[in-house]
Amino acid sequence: RLFYNSSLRKLLAGYNMLGRLPDRLERTQVEVLDVQHNQLLELPSNLLLKADSLRFLNASANKLEMLPPATLSEETHSILQELYLTNNNLTDKCVPLLTGHPHLKILHMAYNRLQSFPASKMAKLEELEEIDISGNKLKAIPTTIMNCRRMHTVIAHSNCIEVFPEVMQLPEIKCVDLSCNELSEITLPENLPPKLQELDLTGNPRLALDHKTLELLNNIRCFKIDQPSAGDASGAPAVWSHGYTEASGVKNKLCVAALSANNFCDNREALYGVFDGDRNVEVPYLLQCTMSDILAEELQKTKNEEEYMINTFIVMQRKLGTAGQKLGGSAVLCHIKHDPMDPGGCFTLTSANVGKCQTILCRNGKPLPLSRCYVMSCEEELKRIKQHKAIITEDGKVNGVTDSTRILGYTFLHPSVVPRPHVQSITLTPQDEFFILGSKGLWDSLSMDEAVEAVRNVPDALAAAKKLCTLAQSYGCNDSISAVVVQLNVTEDSFCCCELNGVPPPSPGIFPQSVNVVIKDRPTDALGMPSSSSGMASEISSEISTSEMSSEVGSTASDEPPQVAMNENSPAYPGEQRCMLHPVCLSNSFQRQLSSATFSSAFSDNGLDSDDEEPIEGVFTNGSRVEVEVDIHCSRAKEKQLLQVPVEASDEGIVISANEDEPSLPRKAEYSATGTIGRRRGNGSVAPQERSHNLIEVATDAPLRKTGGYFAAPAQPDPDDQFIIPPELEEEVKEIMKQHQEQQQQQQQQQRQYPMDHLADYYDTPL
Repeated sequence: RLFYNSSLRKLLAGYNMLGRLPDRLERTQVEVLDVQHNQLLELPSNLLLKADSLRFLNASANKLEMLPPATLSEETHSILQELYLTNNNLTDKCVPLLTGHPHLKILHMAYNRLQSFPASKMAKLEELEEIDISGNKLKAIPTTIMNCRRMHTVIAHSNCIEVFPEVMQLPEIKCVDLSCNELSEITLPENLPPKLQELDLTGNPRLALDHKTLELLNNIRCFKIDQPSAGDASGAPAVWSHGYTEASGVKNKLCVAALSANNFCDNREALYGVFDGDRNVEVPYLLQCTMSDILAEELQKTKNEEEYMINTFIVMQRKLGTAGQKLGGSAVLCHIKHDPMDPGGCFTLTSANVGKCQTILCRNGKPLPLSRCYVMSCEEELKRIKQHKAIITEDGKVNGVTDSTRILGYTFLHPSVVPRPHVQSITLTPQDEFFILGSKGLWDSLSMDEAVEAVRNVPDALAAAKKLCTLAQSYGCNDSISAVVVQLNVTEDSFCCCELNGVPPPSPGIFPQSVNVVIKDRPTDALGMPSSSSGMASEISSEISTSEMSSEVGSTASDEPPQVAMNENSPAYPGEQRCMLHPVCLSNSFQRQLSSATFSSAFSDNGLDSDDEEPIEGVFTNGSRVEVEVDIHCSRAKEKQLLQVPVEASDEGIVISANEDEPSLPRKAEYSATGTIGRRRGNGSVAPQERSHNLIEVATDAPLRKTGGYFAAPAQPDPDDQFIIPPELEEEVKEIMKQHQEQQQQQQQQQRQYPMDHLADYYDTPL
């Protein structure tokens, strides 16, 4: 009955479960009809005949196989201007029916079953301005497209087009996307169209351009073509490959940017990012140019995922400068890295985001969110903002500016709006297929389940990113869009699942999330104490470098055989399943790992501890090189049955501390003492968790340790560097020094009289 209402002008019935619309319609005055994301098999047969006021029709994401006619004769009264039919089952039979809409300006028929577009039908759509026929099986675009003199956008990626179309003859053309086709050559006029701004020819492997053509195309503001790749010299299959795309909004401003580095820092790391400035261009561009360098610097300071990601966003906030005072932008970064101590080990994916840029991971065909949007609906954020007396407008924005409480920029809204990101790390498994980074416009138009389902069966990462962008635009997104799709190929031999008894983690929702997340998110009772023959795999190796382990040999190795040793008959490990990387080690059989750090003879004790007369077990020496025989793979939760030790998984990771000078502990029991677990400080020193009396060990101003395993020598005073006192202040300085000496004498006398009651607040140490 809705269509019988003569006052109805707009009907939005999208995202429902409609199976059909009324079969017969009388004359209706509706102008806008949106029925996308339903289950329609067909539209009413007389819809376009009776709705002669219809200007906008969106029937995307249905199951349409045919379109209703617009006229029963050659004369038509249709004033339809925008038609969106993406993601249906339409065939070539529908194309002739389009000629009944001579005033059509925007036509989206992407991801249907079109195999041809007759030239005679294209010639009649003279007022067409934008056409999107991507994701079909077209082999050519008709030459009669030259009749569409107002055409400014042609998007035809992911087809089988072999011949370059005559789009360069169009006077108003601005954007041409022919990526992911089968082009082998292109023909260009002597002069390019004056308004051409973007030409995308990526994903055409057979395309070869001569030098003259390249020089001509380089004059375009945004010209994209595949770069010749050197390939992997080792011939090994790539663990990841990516594709990305960007699309400007209705105002023709590209307010998004993407970052992609397949070989970040080294060939075992990768970095991807998406940045969205909403309505400004400056902030996304600054983030794209700067953020990778900042992250590389922070990786040199700490290996803890949460620390270096948070620091990267905070430093980026400062570097925005004046641009970030009244402008802001969302950002999401994804960093893939491996354990530097285990080149064949697991890969870890760390995602950090602020604003509404988000990341999802596809695991076993299901989406696993790695990001979080902090908006007013979050209770903790609303409480924090109210504490800072910020104004929350009716549309849910802070001071009427932004609805994101954590975002880069907008420094004039601090402390209500902060740049602290949400950080989540996860170990990649063979069940992980790909992950998607998207801007606000993408996730406003596509749900996470729909995005995963749309690109799961697309073999090429570039074509997958293009499909997401096209779907979002056809579903009504008018903002700038950026999407990055990273396809993963994590094999069984590069994934460690020993902690799960050799069984890879199942899909999300079945197993607790703590299993998939790195050590900082795991419960404390899931950790066992390391012995001298089996220790923590990724936990220790990501925190302690090879040189640092070698420099602490004398304090971590015991002078007696370890009390907890692996034995094939040991009841602690009955028939334990291990992964391919780390098979079960029998008693007295080690996987030998040689330390790469060398020491001079002045620092080496040739394998002898300062208090021992016999060599330390597990330590070998050949003069100036110290080699440590130790297995640091795969801690097991079963060890907690033998050694019940409280362990705190801090944000900075877990570090083994050497506390050899502890007077209350015998040396042979140091390794299983609580004091051996502690935090690593930023300057390289290790602080035990309990309150230790060894103040030298936990001194916060310890000298920095260099990469070679040596300590930086303290600066020696220069004899010529004297403190010169002006003559007019000489008497005053003498008086101050005299008072200082008297105070020290009084303190010494008090300490002699009351040695236990008046302890000094601090101690002066050589460090």
